[in-house]
Amino acid sequence: MIRFSTLPSRGAAVLLIGSLLVLGGCHRGASKDSVPTAQTQSQFDMTIKAYKSGQFLIDGAVLSALDAGSHFAYLKDTGRLPKTVLLVPSDDSKIRKQHLQYMARLQLDYGFVAYYDDGGKLARINPVETKARALEDYHAPATGTSSDTNKDAAGTPYGAAGGDQSQSGH
Repeated sequence: MIRFSTLPSRGAAVLLIGSLLVLGGCHRGASKDSVPTAQTQSQFDMTIKAYKSGQFLIDGAVLSALDAGSHFAYLKDTGRLPKTVLLVPSDDSKIRKQHLQYMARLQLDYGFVAYYDDGGKLARINPVETKARALEDYHAPATGTSSDTNKDAAGTPYGAAGGDQSQSGH
């Protein structure tokens, strides 16, 4: 049997424990979700893009939140509901709070897990913290007044003299 002197063996043990502590300190609780989103898109069952005014771009079609809900209802009825969904920004819009709130509602209604691209890192959408929002249909912004406003079919302004008075019964 070979005997080692106690001083070098204790020194080796201290060195081993010290290196473990140093390596453990490098971790700092960082998550492994720091993988770029572009590399992980294939791991999700469905990828949705955020679009303007709280709308979504799903399979090349622009859908309001209400229409996206109908799409997920259809997928559920046909047995093709995804288990994981990734929300990414589109070329036309970044991910806004409204998108996250709608996705939180969809997540609650249909039971899938939703993630989003948070500056190149993945983050899970928590419906409680995000305050899920009721799904709404998209309404285009109101247009300004045109020159045809307040005119009848003949183009005469309402209340102007010169209209056909024979129908008034006098």
